Amino acid sequence: MANFNFNKVILGGRLTDNVELKQTGTGVAFANFSIAVNRPYSKNADATQQNVDFINVVAWRQRAEFVSRYFKKGSSICIVGSIQTRSWTDQQGNKRYATEVVADEVSFVDSKGEGPQGAQSASFSPDGYQAPAFSSDNAPKFEDVSGDEDLPF
Repeated sequence: MANFNFNKVILGGRLTDNVELKQTGTGVAFANFSIAVNRPYSKNADATQQNVDFINVVAWRQRAEFVSRYFKKGSSICIVGSIQTRSWTDQQGNKRYATEVVADEVSFVDSKGEGPQGAQSASFSPDGYQAPAFSSDNAPKFEDVSGDEDLPF
């Protein structure tokens, strides 16, 4: 059997509170926040109801700064990341556990002028690189190869 390990989550919801930017003892920026995500369910075949899940998210470095600057309580947000679990022992000696989503990508969902802060349609990618839009003007130029006898494969 192949080794199949995959940890990826995509969430869309609304921020439950304003995001507070914090720093670790070594000065690394982070933000903990939660988003509310509606989940439909059916008690019977005729009635569909909504449940709300509150999902904890942590963003690090530039993503944390981005979220704290451009998102407010009630903002629609899209998170792409991975699920992380961690444990620690509290002051009373009890073992504690937390499960959260570590944000790899954060995107606006609301159109410009919608949402609590008039968000724009944009996203933040992990390395800050935004791919250029494709057009025929910047299309790559390829050279035709007449024969494949000289190719090494």
